[in-house]
Amino acid sequence: MPPSVKLGPAGADGVGRTAAPAAAATAGPRYADFDADPASPPPSADVRHVADWVADSGDHAGLGFVIVDKQHAMVHVFDAQARRVAASPALLGSARADHTVPGIGQRPLEQVLPEERTTPAGRFVAERGRNTLGEDVVWVDYDAAVSIHRVRTTTPSERRLQRLASPTIDDNRISYGCINVPVAFFEAHVAPLFASHRAVVYVLPEVWPVQAVFGSHDVRARQALASELTHVDRTFPRLAIDRRR
Repeated sequence: MPPSVKLGPAGADGVGRTAAPAAAATAGPRYADFDADPASPPPSADVRHVADWVADSGDHAGLGFVIVDKQHAMVHVFDAQARRVAASPALLGSARADHTVPGIGQRPLEQVLPEERTTPAGRFVAERGRNTLGEDVVWVDYDAAVSIHRVRTTTPSERRLQRLASPTIDDNRISYGCINVPVAFFEAHVAPLFASHRAVVYVLPEVWPVQAVFGSHDVRARQALASELTHVDRTFPRLAIDRRR
């Protein structure tokens, strides 16, 4: 979390989310493409669920997008076609919760209580900007002063580089709420995504249900049901006619 902030992007239309476009009409289901990035670890079930829903519904409005998986301390970057281009471990807010405290972005860091150091869940239209230290960051929730930025090593005792490199996720909760990623990952994948326009950041909840936060549907389950109904219609055509009256 930056120690101070400048005017940044438009805020959210409520806690943790911005207005999403209406779902796009499609001829069939669309899924996120994780095979485009075979070098990264497989996504969690929640990441796949949200990525598939974004691809199918068009919730990203044709923009690139980022999914922050708090439970697994991972950041996944996707292009506008819902192809994953890279993924990386991340450091997150030390407090495990999905809300943010009103007005917290205006407080000095020393006044932020341990239980208030959360990375808020939700849908955010994010863009690049700078803090008053001149650092370029990606503002996720500007009012709460939450951004994605290069990992900071100004306090050696926090061992942030070691935390990112460790195989466990148990030590990835150290920040005041911001999302810290490796420098090389930020410069190679995060910064280019936001170079010329905004992108959407989906921060997955760790307490609230995913579908309650995003209003998402299960694309794979919906397709399975549609296939089953199609099979019934073909097997029992008279039943299909009656059902559609």
